[in-house]
Amino acid sequence: MVENKQIKLIALDMDGTLLNNELEISELTQAVIAKALASDIHVVLSTGRSLDTCYPYAELLNLTSYLITSNGGEIYTVDKTLLDQHLLETEKIEKMWEIGKEMGMQQWMVSTTGIYRDSRPENFYDHEWLKFGCSSLDKSKLDAMVEELSYFEGLELTNSLPTNVEANPEGVSKAVALHFVCREIGITMDEIMAVGDSLNDIKMIQEAGIGVAMGNAQEAIKNVADYVTDRNDKDGVAKAIERFAI
Repeated sequence: MVENKQIKLIALDMDGTLLNNELEISELTQAVIAKALASDIHVVLSTGRSLDTCYPYAELLNLTSYLITSNGGEIYTVDKTLLDQHLLETEKIEKMWEIGKEMGMQQWMVSTTGIYRDSRPENFYDHEWLKFGCSSLDKSKLDAMVEELSYFEGLELTNSLPTNVEANPEGVSKAVALHFVCREIGITMDEIMAVGDSLNDIKMIQEAGIGVAMGNAQEAIKNVADYVTDRNDKDGVAKAIERFAI
């Protein structure tokens, strides 16, 4: 039974999971995470966000362990030491940008030094690239973009919302990054509780000892999870931690 597992690490997705709909961490969730930290449980942000856009939350929570960013494209210690990195080929990201622009998608590209939103650098080759993403409320456009990207070799396709698609180098995922962190700490995946809401969380939820889907998660995530907690705007993360970890 999952209730009997000893949890040594809690891996948390951010958007739609740790963060409420105002992109804040509730006071209750902060307090529960503080209890977990006081019990010597590692708490790791495992997010599609870049380091710069997740680090303030790590500081707010006084995290002391690791940060998994860009869907596993980079792994950092909390003092911002880079431990692992996986880059997209520049030629591919430029082609993806051109296709997305032609289709009228909203786009973002994450480099090792910043994020381009609906804009492009003067020269793609002046940068190193971690992730490509695009979104549309028009499902036919989104489906067409997914089809185009499926012809690219060496991509890992996922999403962080039902209305977007994200591309990392093949083999990159939050689950693979958690295996790396497990080796660093000296624990196993069976001692992890992973919480998320979207397709970029599915592998870590499947491979963790306790996989938790948010109440607002995509149905595919709920279907593979060991447990479905409350929504992100109703302290679902705090409730899951209290049930299984502390």
